[in-house]
Amino acid sequence: MLRFGTAGLRGPLREGPDGMNVTTVSRATAGLAAWLRDRCLGGGAVVVGRDARHGSAEFATATAEIFTAAGFPVTLLPEPVPTPVVAFAVRELGAVAGVQITASHNPPADNGYKVYLDGGSQLIAPADTEIEKAIEVVAEPVAREPVSTSGAELVDRYLARVAELPRLLGGPGERAEVRIALTALHGVGGELAVRALAAAGFTDVHVVDEQFAPDPDFPTVAFPNPEEPGAADLLLALAERVDADLAIALDPDADRCALGVPGPRGWRMLRGDETGVLLADYVLRTAPADPLVATTIVSSRLLAKLAAARSARYAETLTGFKWLARAGDGLVYAYEEAIGHCVDPSKVRDKDGISAAVAAADLVALLKAQGSSLLAELDSYAVEFGLHAGDQVSLRLPDQAAAGALTALLRADPPSEIAGTPVKFTDQSQVRGRMRTDALIFDADDFRIVIRPSGTEPKLKCYLEVFAPVAAAADLPRARVDAEARLTALADHCRTLDTVARRA
Repeated sequence: MLRFGTAGLRGPLREGPDGMNVTTVSRATAGLAAWLRDRCLGGGAVVVGRDARHGSAEFATATAEIFTAAGFPVTLLPEPVPTPVVAFAVRELGAVAGVQITASHNPPADNGYKVYLDGGSQLIAPADTEIEKAIEVVAEPVAREPVSTSGAELVDRYLARVAELPRLLGGPGERAEVRIALTALHGVGGELAVRALAAAGFTDVHVVDEQFAPDPDFPTVAFPNPEEPGAADLLLALAERVDADLAIALDPDADRCALGVPGPRGWRMLRGDETGVLLADYVLRTAPADPLVATTIVSSRLLAKLAAARSARYAETLTGFKWLARAGDGLVYAYEEAIGHCVDPSKVRDKDGISAAVAAADLVALLKAQGSSLLAELDSYAVEFGLHAGDQVSLRLPDQAAAGALTALLRADPPSEIAGTPVKFTDQSQVRGRMRTDALIFDADDFRIVIRPSGTEPKLKCYLEVFAPVAAAADLPRARVDAEARLTALADHCRTLDTVARRA
């Protein structure tokens, strides 16, 4: 049967225990309800939401009706909503659990069942395996009881909080007018993002019409993921056409946010690590004393240097916001390089593309009033902390088992050098405690590579970063050329792993 991976279930829409269908969802809900009762949480409030994918409405209704029959008061949100709205609602209501029916940025044929516990955080071990065991003993048929939709006001409360972020995070300061281009990538975040930006004072927003309305077939993109090549092409074309200051791409359930910026060679999308350090610095300007910022083992090392320079604590976790949201007391910001950003952890303990979009718009408005820009800020970080340039290579494989098999091969016979440079190998699966995971790390003096199987797709992911000191701003162009050449060599090496995989 489908296993609890990244915060819940995710898989293809098909019959059988290895697919997303009403029976799978019903058994999962009955098992989750039983697990909650066993922990004396029976009768506590539960929030159920959904995106606009195929099957989402039916799955959400089944989930709500089964919880209701099991004695839990249920808020079944009436319309498709972004995933962070459910995370917010769980925390806002003090609910014992939340379920969002979504497959996030997966292909159209998939759907999923995302679970929130512990005040709106994603579930972690041992809860995941305990819930799986409870699911295995569910007796069918599962009882259901009709439930009416409710909770529309929670969306308004979420919007009101997001609208406050420029005042809370950006603080005082002159702001210039900002023109924004935005795409929802056929997901559920478009209308809410426009409303949130307007409530925060950003009304000059132009949207990619072809991608604005929810469409579960995602007709204009090969993969509905802003990180995928070509996915943001329509957005960047719109941004150039309307002479925008900022381009924003949400993924289909709007929990992730990618930014595009104009540069000397035209528009380009920022990497998640670039956006991450920019938003971290933005949040830290008004953070309380002894703040904590966090990122993951596959992200850039730059955040650690920024945190030290801004008198902030720094934490590094495994990939995923189930770990980042629990990074420690005083957390004010967390990000992962896969364009996930948490700018308001006191209210949403997960990545939130809409609040990140508002924070980014406010940062651009502040910088523009000072005659600066996001790219100029990144240049200043390169001079202050050294150049950190990153890239990612994703190898699509027949299934997730193939990705795990390839990491096993590399673990058994790790290279002692990469691209002609000696490397130190760390097997993260051998690390003790909660930091153990199926990841391989190769460190050199001037670069780092982390290799791990994706938790949600049949991919092997290779995260690359090179480092170079920069004495002055005038040295940046040459440093970037050298870094790109180094990244290309490392990426070429990682692509040969695909050949290894096929032979295996």
